Amino acid sequence: MVDPARSDWSSMESARPSLVGEAYAALKTAIRNTAFPPGYQCSEQEIAVRLGMSRTPVHEAIIRLQEDGLVRVLPKRGVLICPLAPEDIREIYDVLIAIEPMAAELLAVMSPTARQAVALELEAANGEMDVALRGDDLKRWAEADDRFHRLLVERCGNGRLCRVAQTVTDQAHRARILTLKLRAFPSNSAASHRQIIAAILDGDVQLAREAARYHRISARDELIPLIHQIGLKHI
Repeated sequence: MVDPARSDWSSMESARPSLVGEAYAALKTAIRNTAFPPGYQCSEQEIAVRLGMSRTPVHEAIIRLQEDGLVRVLPKRGVLICPLAPEDIREIYDVLIAIEPMAAELLAVMSPTARQAVALELEAANGEMDVALRGDDLKRWAEADDRFHRLLVERCGNGRLCRVAQTVTDQAHRARILTLKLRAFPSNSAASHRQIIAAILDGDVQLAREAARYHRISARDELIPLIHQIGLKHI
């Protein structure tokens, strides 16, 4: 005979990771999209209320996000959404410049069938960028651009590379969102992406690597001077 109390406990235990995962995803999304802006400080309870969740999974989610470098827990003072200085942005792009060309190279050596499947996913994200720009919807463009870069790494078959990329990709997206209306209209980004897609589809390892590298270098060299020019101390 099954002990009802034990059964209830087992249900709670199995649900708990799911609740923490939901809280983690919800809070990370809020940080990425600047609903909780950089430099913002608040209590765990306030975060839980704003997310419409209970405090326990939010507490555990905050611990995970601190490991990701997105928040910092301040003893007796709450939680700080970590701001990024211009030098932090440079370091983030340095990491992306190293990771994404390797991912593109790994994609380019896959079988023709696998390359075609990835290319279709990447082109779908790129198409969404085009649609967003025609509608002058920069936020939608930024989300599609983020999806392209995530797919580029997630589909390369190297789990460790993907895990290393995750945090800096989140931070790069936040910088993208906060500077959307300050940067030049991103009319060339989709064309640059298509060069990467074409190289992957053709199995051209060197061109895939170089196209991905050039794309991220160009983004860095546009963003960093802009941040200094307008005098932003943190993002």
